[in-house]
Amino acid sequence: MPFHQTPPKIGACLKASEIGDHRDWLFEDQRDIELQDFGSHLALTSEFEDRIAAANAALDGHWGRRGIHGPYEGLDMDNKDPELRPLITARFIKGLEAAERVGARQMVLHSPYSRWYQWNRLAKPNYDDTKLNRIHDVMVPIVKSAEDLGITLVIENILDVDPSSRRMMVDSFGSQYVKLSVDTGHAHLARRMSGAAPVDYFIRDAGEQLSHVHLQDLDGHADRHWAPGEGEIHWPEVFRALSDCPCKPHLLLELRRKSDIPAGFAYLKGLGLVQ
Repeated sequence: MPFHQTPPKIGACLKASEIGDHRDWLFEDQRDIELQDFGSHLALTSEFEDRIAAANAALDGHWGRRGIHGPYEGLDMDNKDPELRPLITARFIKGLEAAERVGARQMVLHSPYSRWYQWNRLAKPNYDDTKLNRIHDVMVPIVKSAEDLGITLVIENILDVDPSSRRMMVDSFGSQYVKLSVDTGHAHLARRMSGAAPVDYFIRDAGEQLSHVHLQDLDGHADRHWAPGEGEIHWPEVFRALSDCPCKPHLLLELRRKSDIPAGFAYLKGLGLVQ
């Protein structure tokens, strides 16, 4: 074992219809599950009740930690149009309703920070504050709803270059129900595309705010969502950083081909990094 602790248990991100294919692995050890059925407009409108019913049926017998990936299609929490911001707020609150009804205690949302922000943040007066004020305009009602429901919002890096920007945004809400997520593939892609720090730095920067991790590998050219071991990420250092984390984040394989979940798990387990 490479670290002075028991390797962490990992789970996976799946749609309700895919859980059955991995049921034994997930349910025997009550692994973390993240449902990916509630990201689209249809999922939160005309298909909402059907998806809730399908998720609860698929999760019957699972008592482990659960989360959902929240809505994201066309939904930027930093929207400059004041007439559109309430629509984004409403969509995220509908996502929280979905989370509550399927027994999830986390909802993943996408970060509003990017290379454009990083390169321009000192080019205009009050650029940081203006952006943060727009984010709060969208997010404050959502944070209040999350607090009322006891569901943690975890903000995932997407195009982030400097992880501290997202961390400071999370800190600005002053709520234990807003935390950080790190997507290992997105972090490595930002390193290759934008000169960001390596994956383990994103994890270390998050510190006690880290509550959620997407585990995926890639080649540095595109957001591949390959199984660990197929790409460029240095996994031992990622898990060294995780071993120093004061919290116990949800750790989830988020793979494009769900059939690769056993191979990704076997690779990390073979390195002594997970169980």
